[in-house]
Amino acid sequence: MAYIERHAEKVLKKLEKNFKVILVTGARQVGKTTLLTNVRDNLDYVNLDDVLENQMAIEDPQGFLLNHRKPTIIDEIQYAPEILRYIKLEVDRNEELAQYYLTGSQKFTLMKGVSESLAGRVGILNLLGLSYREIKGIDFYEPFSVSEKYLRDRERFETEISKNELWEMVFKGGLPVLYSRDADENLIHSTYVSTYIERDVRNLTQVGDELLFSKFMVALAARIGEMLVVDNIASEVGISVATANRWISILQTSNIIYLLQPYATTELKRAIRTPKIYFLDTGLAAYLTRWKDKNSLATGAMSGHYFENFVVVEILKSFYNSGELNPPVYYYRSKDSKEEIDLIIEENGELHPIEIKETATPEKQMVRHFKTLEKTGKLGEGVLICNYSKTLMLDEKNKVVPVGYL
Repeated sequence: MAYIERHAEKVLKKLEKNFKVILVTGARQVGKTTLLTNVRDNLDYVNLDDVLENQMAIEDPQGFLLNHRKPTIIDEIQYAPEILRYIKLEVDRNEELAQYYLTGSQKFTLMKGVSESLAGRVGILNLLGLSYREIKGIDFYEPFSVSEKYLRDRERFETEISKNELWEMVFKGGLPVLYSRDADENLIHSTYVSTYIERDVRNLTQVGDELLFSKFMVALAARIGEMLVVDNIASEVGISVATANRWISILQTSNIIYLLQPYATTELKRAIRTPKIYFLDTGLAAYLTRWKDKNSLATGAMSGHYFENFVVVEILKSFYNSGELNPPVYYYRSKDSKEEIDLIIEENGELHPIEIKETATPEKQMVRHFKTLEKTGKLGEGVLICNYSKTLMLDEKNKVVPVGYL
């Protein structure tokens, strides 16, 4: 398959110059191993999905490491987290950088072991699926910003995106296999879900009822862009609230969903405290909720939610691909739901509000809630991201930004 250049390559090369161990986390099939093998030649490779390799890594970790020459890629490290302590001993024997490259599609067992065993020795990169820029071959690497400098710099590259292109990306999602060869989206996503549940959910988390877990994923996918009301979802699926919270944690830490936290301070006393839910792959969400093609999705009742999900995740990808592990993004909603700001980026001590609308006819009233942030004393410039054809000032502080500027 043809390799699509990943923007995270630049971050990976920086990590190689600073750490003895490189850890690439991300959901299954987003291209973690492919990224590593395209950036570094002559890497020994072992996959802990392999039963025999996994058994040796657990039962004889020292012998396992001796069997593989450095530098080594150890794929799916979460299946043998015990080996991390032995990797620490191995890398401490010399000052050579980039001795081990680890990948993991699960964080809930992996990250604890990393923090305990490899503190100060490991550089971490969180990789999501292909971004809009990567799919379109746009060589622009800056994290999204509402600043004038960002917009000027971004204008030097292609910014036009047709409705057809946009919804093809939304419907397909970001799995590289869907863009490197002619593949059936439905078949790929079906296999993805079954593999995820069988290998990661069942083997690592002891989820007892796989059918209920699948139903739970569907219930979440039907709520993208909405506040996460766990009680309602638990009641719909027929599970306890405690189980629902545990399953949400599983999906979150395995990079399937993202919980956008609310921005709340003492100045914003009326702010709600509940996160909003987004799927990190819109194609997976579309598959789970049974949208048949891009046209039905684009014209369906959920199109606005999918457009918002796409924009939020593209902004997240721009931060992750720049090496940021904790993107400074939030949202705001008042307790009476009369005021809402889809996204807030905190940058240089200022809060930059973002409204996301599928519309091609922007209006000034669409950003009327931005003034709510004046109470914080940190309100900066804001933008309305939509399907308009060019940038446009709405007022002295807020502007329209086409979705193609992501």
